[in-house]
Amino acid sequence: MVQWRNEFEQQIFEVTHDRLRCTQLKTIQINLGFRCNQTCIHCHIHASPNRSEMMTESTMQAVLSATSKLPPVLIDITGGAPELHPSLQKFLAQFVNQGHRIQVRTNLTLLIQPKYQKLPKVFKDLGVELVASLPCYLEEKVRLQRGEDVFTKSIEALHVLNTLGYGTTSELPLTLVFNPLEPVLPPEQSSLEQSYREELGEKYGIQFTRLFTITNMPLGRFLDVLKDQKPKYIALLKQSFNPQTLPSLMCHHQVNIGWDGTLYDCDFNLAAGLPVSSKVPQQVNQFDPVALSTREIVTGEHCFGCTAGHGSSCGGALI
Repeated sequence: MVQWRNEFEQQIFEVTHDRLRCTQLKTIQINLGFRCNQTCIHCHIHASPNRSEMMTESTMQAVLSATSKLPPVLIDITGGAPELHPSLQKFLAQFVNQGHRIQVRTNLTLLIQPKYQKLPKVFKDLGVELVASLPCYLEEKVRLQRGEDVFTKSIEALHVLNTLGYGTTSELPLTLVFNPLEPVLPPEQSSLEQSYREELGEKYGIQFTRLFTITNMPLGRFLDVLKDQKPKYIALLKQSFNPQTLPSLMCHHQVNIGWDGTLYDCDFNLAAGLPVSSKVPQQVNQFDPVALSTREIVTGEHCFGCTAGHGSSCGGALI
């Protein structure tokens, strides 16, 4: 008799008659650390200015050794705030030399601070794509989710990026990211994108390439703020399970490298403390592309967030 480790795993088997597996490594997601200049209520890893976790130089070298074994893939840099890592620029340049496509996730507000305002030009010169968190086009909602003055600073940063060609040319994609403020599923992605274009374009003259909608995972600080709403939110995710999302789940084609070199199936599993299967190497200094590209995925209750409604991933909706 099959032994299920959790309800999500059982749900997957009932639909696919198999466990969830990676099929190909197309994306290497790298979490540089949990330090951030913001303390957002939806953050799944409790990132904040008070966190000290940050990837060391030796771990960075191990990451570069691992990615040198791969054909061109997407290198997805996340955090915390990746901009806070002192070796970010050098790290990105080495990925360029390896022939990989690079994407950096930014909360925008650091890009206009004197210490970091050179980074947008650095990103442009390296051909780095940007994924920028802007959880709403309404200032009040951003204030509630991310803090005072964040919206104003974000708009200022977006103007800087537009001036450099981000979001206005095909060579420099600028993706915006929406997260719900309330414990609900995101609205339909394409219709919300149109609302973003109208509001940001008409009010602020902002252009962008596309919008990602991402479901808030019941992890980290968002789980803390749910409090007594947690059972209701978990029930919503489970009731909204959509089997059509399964072929597009991001864990089919990526691996996440934590700030300390531990390997995970995704950044949410990192937050949950769930490394990749013990049947494959779990540290970046033992990186095995063949084993990792066929591994069984480790799951948990939070995985229902990726299969709810239109689906969710670090690349937005799935259907």
